[in-house]
Amino acid sequence: MPAVEPLLVLILMLNFLLLGTSRLRTAINTSAFQGAVLGGLTVLVHGGFAVRPILVGLATIAIKGVLIPLMLHRALRDAAIRREIEPYVSSVVSLLLGAVATGASVLYADRLPLAPQHRGSLLVPAALATVLVGFLILTSRRKAITQVVGYLVLENGIFMMGLTLHDAMPYLVEIGVLLDLLVAIFVIGIVMNHINREFASLDVTHLEQLKEE
Repeated sequence: MPAVEPLLVLILMLNFLLLGTSRLRTAINTSAFQGAVLGGLTVLVHGGFAVRPILVGLATIAIKGVLIPLMLHRALRDAAIRREIEPYVSSVVSLLLGAVATGASVLYADRLPLAPQHRGSLLVPAALATVLVGFLILTSRRKAITQVVGYLVLENGIFMMGLTLHDAMPYLVEIGVLLDLLVAIFVIGIVMNHINREFASLDVTHLEQLKEE
């Protein structure tokens, strides 16, 4: 559908915003907005307004766009931090790597054995680029909350790739992926709570102290 491509471009732009920002609140809000866009994308990719795609889209918006961001904002308030300080990879370098990853995804997608309806579409390149951007955020940031955001972005890319298989993948499996993600966020939230309580910080470099004990 024509409306799908603008949403995919918007998702790619949100990837770059996530790579360029150092403010944790902005990163959380951007990932929430990306999750909400994925909810709309789910309905449009399925080519109609049937009940099942709408239910999956609403579940995506509720979990990715509302519930998980609220949990992260609460963790952010409890940790009393505002910015990502001294990441492993600077924002400028992250943006350059993100641009390379996006370009490589576009080139690589042309070589994949895609279904005819997905050839020439941005769906697969955007999915691959989002996975790579999520992995980059996950591995290049120090704060645990930012790493959770990176995990969410990575999962968004996997979810987008799953949309290309909607004819073969039951919706129940897609909902199961979302529920698994929710459980994972609860676990990560518990870990962050313990780190903050023990070290008064969510900087993952403090975990190195555990090796000495």
